[in-house]
Amino acid sequence: MFDRTTLINWLLLMSLVLLWGTSFMFISISVESLHPLTTVFYRVLIGALILTFVVYAKGLRLPFTIHAWLAFMVMGIVGYVLPFFLISWGQLSVNSGIAGMIMATMPLITMILAHYLVDGENLNRYKVLGFTFGIGGIGVLLGPIFEGGGQAVYGGIAIFIAASSYAVNTILVRRLPKLNPFISTSGVLIAATIMVFPIWLFVVPANSEAVSTLVLSSTIWLGIGPTAIATLMLFAVINRAGPTFLSTINYLIPVVAFFTGAYVLSEPVESSSIVALVIILSGIALTRFRINQ
Repeated sequence: MFDRTTLINWLLLMSLVLLWGTSFMFISISVESLHPLTTVFYRVLIGALILTFVVYAKGLRLPFTIHAWLAFMVMGIVGYVLPFFLISWGQLSVNSGIAGMIMATMPLITMILAHYLVDGENLNRYKVLGFTFGIGGIGVLLGPIFEGGGQAVYGGIAIFIAASSYAVNTILVRRLPKLNPFISTSGVLIAATIMVFPIWLFVVPANSEAVSTLVLSSTIWLGIGPTAIATLMLFAVINRAGPTFLSTINYLIPVVAFFTGAYVLSEPVESSSIVALVIILSGIALTRFRINQ
């Protein structure tokens, strides 16, 4: 029987899994009619507005130093603009379930980068084996795509680069100035919005065609749910239960992404995708083993 605190922690964690796991489905719906840059712009804009409101509601204030805003710009590009765009663009040709599975490699890539860039984050044989499993799973997943050729190949590569971008951002967060996480995230989203706006304005052609309610709702929800609300829940889970408990999401998000794509969007389910999912999750599990000293 769970006590009240444990139950709340698990409810928060599962809510976070659902928000991030289903985000790939909503991206697929959004890019049906909207340019990927439009999806990205509204996502970071809405997220920035909500989190900035939270910052000031909590009595906090954004910094006004050049150093802080340069850091926000770097994290805005690496942690939001680039991966958001690559995922959205990639999903023009790649199913949402496959996109979610590719993104599951992010903690594995982070682990490799941390070995070289973060003190005390050394590789061991389990981590190396887990990484090998993860890459093998991606090979099984993308094999049919590469055999078929076409735009899907570039879409799969783009999403893998997005996973790598998130991994790089994880390392950058440890090295850049330490600020209240709500302030940092709000500042980063504001910086991301400012950087995306002129690109979106000049690159995306004006479209007078009506956008369906479903597409519009999905785009708005991406800013509200997987961006703003998920960020608030992320901090809540870390503060209440710690990062180790949070790491459980690495097993659950690709599963939610895969099955929501299959059952809600009726995406085809290939046996190779099931095998790839098992291999990738096994790789993540292997990295959790510890060598007794």
